[in-house]
Amino acid sequence: MRVPPSDLFLGICLGGLAGYVDTAGFVALYGLFTAHVTGNFVLIGATLTHPEHTTLLLKCLAFPAFALGVVATRLLGNRCERRGVVPIRSMLSMQLVLLVAFMATALLAVPITSPDAPLVLLTGMLGAAAMGVHNAAGKLQFARIAPTTVMTGNVTELLIDMTDLATGHATPAAKEKFVRFVWPVLAFALGCIAGGAGYVHFGFWCLLAPIAAVAVLLLFPWQVAKPAHV
Repeated sequence: MRVPPSDLFLGICLGGLAGYVDTAGFVALYGLFTAHVTGNFVLIGATLTHPEHTTLLLKCLAFPAFALGVVATRLLGNRCERRGVVPIRSMLSMQLVLLVAFMATALLAVPITSPDAPLVLLTGMLGAAAMGVHNAAGKLQFARIAPTTVMTGNVTELLIDMTDLATGHATPAAKEKFVRFVWPVLAFALGCIAGGAGYVHFGFWCLLAPIAAVAVLLLFPWQVAKPAHV
């Protein structure tokens, strides 16, 4: 592979990966969203309405883990830029390590019978950290493609553009944006279906699929030298 992947390939790959990991984690870890802070806010509020609060700690610990993933990605990016190196490969490598740790810890935690078990809590935190890296890398290095985790905004953009296209008010830029946003949305949806089915049939071994996806991205020639910032 002599050139970086196309934006279309990136949108499909990263969108499908996010939907897959998010759904597998949700099904396996008592409704935990590994990639969506908004979803966990809602679930924490819903959990507090029940007297048991059995999954509250798991969902709350996902926040600092997600934040650490984002902060670590930002710091890593800054360090790479000071050295004059494109940080994409380093960010993908960090996500790969966290996804492997996520799967390994999850396999050690099986059978999962309590959301408060230490290994279950660690599993959820590693999954959230991995997707924190995913979100941060999307903002910092893949901003030219549509977001691959926040589908509410993407669907809103698509509906606006579809309305303009249907009524003849669409500009060439709107048509281009429609194409740019539609593929990550479709990939995320298919990833959700595959992630749920994967966990049902293969348990946490299903996480080999997103691990393989990141490994494939690492095969591309990202490491291109850049002038260091003065």
